[in-house]
Amino acid sequence: MIYFLLYLFLEILVSVEISSAIGPFWTFVEVIVSAIAGLLLLTNFRYTFFENMRAMTEGDISVETFQNQNMAALIGALLLIVPGFLTDIVGILLQFGVFTNLLATKLARKQRKKSHVETNPFHEGEADVIDVEIIEHHDDRR
Repeated sequence: MIYFLLYLFLEILVSVEISSAIGPFWTFVEVIVSAIAGLLLLTNFRYTFFENMRAMTEGDISVETFQNQNMAALIGALLLIVPGFLTDIVGILLQFGVFTNLLATKLARKQRKKSHVETNPFHEGEADVIDVEIIEHHDDRR
């Protein structure tokens, strides 16, 4: 909830500043043009997807990079459709591979650290403990 309120605050702040600088007509034009650009990117997403698929099969990019680039392109196109200057700026940045790779690298590093901490079965000092089970044999022949 706090992230949504932060987003809303930043979106209004950026939109008011840019709208007051360019005027209502150009703000309207920007909203329409960015929505059309987002729709065009969505309709042409299959070409981007197949190009990334080709690069992955040839070994130019990894599977993780393939997933990140396609997800970023899809989210970026959707953000361009949503009215607002901040979402348009982020949507345009997500269309570029450099920004996407930077963002994906940071998220992957954070995820690896988190999963390493969660999957580590040994807590401090427990790695030195050896668990032994003693099985007693009862001989009934006596």
